[in-house]
Amino acid sequence: MANKEKNFVSAVIYVHNAEDRIESFLKMVIKAMEDNFDHSEIICVNDHSDDNSLNIIKKVSSSASLTSISVVNLSYFHGLEMAMNAGVDMSIGDFVFEFDNTYADFEPALIMDIYRHSLKGFDIVSASPDRKERFSSNLFYRIFDRFNDISCKMTTESFRILSRRVINRISSMNKTVPYRKAIYANCGLKTDNIKFPVSGKSPKTDTAENKYRKKLAADTLILFTNVGYKFSICMTVFMMLVSVFMLIYCIGTYIAANPVEGWTTMVLFMSVAFLGLFGILTVIIKYLQIIIDLVFKRKHYSFESIEKLTK
Repeated sequence: MANKEKNFVSAVIYVHNAEDRIESFLKMVIKAMEDNFDHSEIICVNDHSDDNSLNIIKKVSSSASLTSISVVNLSYFHGLEMAMNAGVDMSIGDFVFEFDNTYADFEPALIMDIYRHSLKGFDIVSASPDRKERFSSNLFYRIFDRFNDISCKMTTESFRILSRRVINRISSMNKTVPYRKAIYANCGLKTDNIKFPVSGKSPKTDTAENKYRKKLAADTLILFTNVGYKFSICMTVFMMLVSVFMLIYCIGTYIAANPVEGWTTMVLFMSVAFLGLFGILTVIIKYLQIIIDLVFKRKHYSFESIEKLTK
């Protein structure tokens, strides 16, 4: 291509046990970077893969002639969010592509389509597969949208591009980024989403990733929505109604001079009361745990090494 883009572009790729697909995916990204940009870099974040992913990355990197390729080897399994934070922190591009997985369910040309769309004034442009979402994902996004103060229609995304302005703003707003899509949706900058026809199978995740995603979903709903507050209010109102009912019941039995056996009713009341109390305490403890992790512990990523594979 004679007239290449002059902006420096970074591509951050999340890699975890991807030996069966990382070669073709990395080759596609390398070609997109070298065909379209004068200056580019690719950062592969190896999230403690225990397969042959790292060796394949090293082998494929030898085919790169223009773009710079690096690998960040994390010390243990961190999960997608923390791993991508490590890669984005290392990036120096004017624009940064975030590839959350190595499933090429889109046509290679979409990479440049997303980039050119961002040049129209969007600081964040994401690409989402045009297919029916999983039940669990759809339920999570519905709850998030329902209980979030800011209207943001989140959906499953294959990758996205960020301007350097987004990264700088996020860094100034947050010491850690526990869930990037929620932070991006609330950063106040102009965003857009593009649907693309799916050209591959739905991505699959291993046991570690599935466990991580469930924990991430729970933490996100507690941290970024008012689900916990709504639950506490509902339980409080419910307990008030139960208390009023019990008061009316006791007064009624007293006026009727009907002796109150009491034991069954009291046990039932105490059971419901403690259920609501422990439900509220569970939410409060979860809030405190997240606050401690984000503010006091300031948990960060830990990596074994950073390997520069190309000049």
